[in-house]
Amino acid sequence: MADELVHRERLSPNCNERKLPISMVVLHYTEMENAEVALDRLCDPAAEVSAHYLISEAGEVIRLVPEEQRAWHAGQSYWRGHRDVNSASIGIELDHPGHALGYRPFSDVQIDALVPLLARIVKHYDIPRANVVAHSDVAPARKVDPGELFPWDRLAEYGLCLPKPEKLERGDPFDNDAAFYLALERFGYDITDGHKVVEAFQRRWRPERIDGQIDGQVRAILFQLLLDRDRGLSR
Repeated sequence: MADELVHRERLSPNCNERKLPISMVVLHYTEMENAEVALDRLCDPAAEVSAHYLISEAGEVIRLVPEEQRAWHAGQSYWRGHRDVNSASIGIELDHPGHALGYRPFSDVQIDALVPLLARIVKHYDIPRANVVAHSDVAPARKVDPGELFPWDRLAEYGLCLPKPEKLERGDPFDNDAAFYLALERFGYDITDGHKVVEAFQRRWRPERIDGQIDGQVRAILFQLLLDRDRGLSR
């Protein structure tokens, strides 16, 4: 598929047929030394990993797997009823050292390249904003990428993901932790590992403090997200 937003292709053998229609985008970081090292791994048959796109820190967009194919980026994961997230999603890797190699803010030119690519994908497949997610959202027990410094607010400005709720209508709406976990599950998360899923929620919605503890602020944020969804405001 011709795409003026893609600078080059380096096709990976690590893909197969989809079993579901595309309804999600999952954002990752590579956690590798540089883009070429990441490309080598994403194209190595022995590694058995891939993504549809990699965006370098310099803003170069590289296609690795055609969108109609199932790339192998999410691993064992879950989101809103889907256990085969790879079949339902497009995976975008961001060239970045990650937490292991010196976590830092994402480059502006990289995000400038991501925005139009993501906008084209979201529009073409009519992907709900709530389904543009982090790898940590779909695999909270295993993954933390793209992490707390990822600029979700920039994507939200363009309507490409859900914004953080600005007004919290109720301070502490859940009677107990069990009710909070059930609400997290209702929102879309796998709650098997309670501490890790709270960390994942905080990493996305309250990145200034990630401690895995359920407190009044995270309760109120989750309740507002569910309220907005029930009112049809957060597709």
